[in-house]
Amino acid sequence: MDYLALANAGVSGLQPYQAGKPIEELERELGISDCVKLASNENPLGLSPKAKLAIEAALADLTRYPDANGFYLKQKLAQTFGLDAAGLTLGNGSNEVIDLIFHTFVSPGDEVIYAQYSFIVYALATQAHGADAVVVPAKNWGHDLDAMLAAVTDKTKLICIANPNNPTGTVLPPAELEAFLARVPEHILVILDEAYNEYMDPALRADSAAWVARFPNLVVTRTFSKAYGLAGLRLGYAVTTPELASVLNRVREPFNANALALVAAQATLEDSDYLQRAVALNRQEMARYEAFFNELGLTFIPSSGNFITVDLAQPAAPIYQALLQQGVIVRPIAGYGMPNHLRISIGTAQENERFFSALRHILQ
Repeated sequence: MDYLALANAGVSGLQPYQAGKPIEELERELGISDCVKLASNENPLGLSPKAKLAIEAALADLTRYPDANGFYLKQKLAQTFGLDAAGLTLGNGSNEVIDLIFHTFVSPGDEVIYAQYSFIVYALATQAHGADAVVVPAKNWGHDLDAMLAAVTDKTKLICIANPNNPTGTVLPPAELEAFLARVPEHILVILDEAYNEYMDPALRADSAAWVARFPNLVVTRTFSKAYGLAGLRLGYAVTTPELASVLNRVREPFNANALALVAAQATLEDSDYLQRAVALNRQEMARYEAFFNELGLTFIPSSGNFITVDLAQPAAPIYQALLQQGVIVRPIAGYGMPNHLRISIGTAQENERFFSALRHILQ
């Protein structure tokens, strides 16, 4: 039986999302036990101590379903960031929240606008839902907002913007982004994907959640997978108007945020020291990466995330494989149309030094 032939038209042409290679798999292949993973933009600090305690306290109740509405976490988010709890929608990572928006609002024949070199999930979700992708050429590796506005037609349903962008790390000035939102027709939804928001220079960080009151077609998505160190528990959320949240929650699966994720996220929000250490480490080590690439004469894209993308001026695939042989996992991004680039997550000082040593040896 050809089950692919039975699938929806949009699904039959999809390729599965390629996640970063797991440490365990590479260690098994190489027969070693000290691999370094710098491929998936994870927080290298490990769990917040407060999150660990909260998880341990919740273990006894894992036979019970989690709070389907995430009441206490929503209250904590509202208190921490000045949000309306009624406008929050939780998801299994911000990736699920983004897909939920597509599932709720995007139909076959609709158009979805996103930028060249932006998060590949936008392309996957567009195709899976039978919509037409309108890919706007990048401007300096980032979003060309004027060109994105010019691409709007009467078929446009959704615009996706990652800020900072993944995999390039580019960021949009708040004033430009605000002016863009003011010009988008109110019947077109805009996803502002802020997965890396916490790593940004505060001077470049927009008060995007407050914009929701002025731009009710805006959906701000955030995650606990990056700076908050909870990638393995998968938890994200959307900030919208209560009216839009009520529509999303008609489609959202019950219990999509698990019990450990809910308590860990709430505890991590209370651990400001952990977040400050994560951001400080990222800033310190990002400077080391920039100095290292300058030393080697390699061009890199200045990044506002917890990763950096470097142009090797040659096909990156062989260098990626050579790094694997030395126990260093990074991310090739030929799938984004960047075959000469590698994206490297910012790790600890020791992990980063391992990468520096390996790449230096390979390029000699």
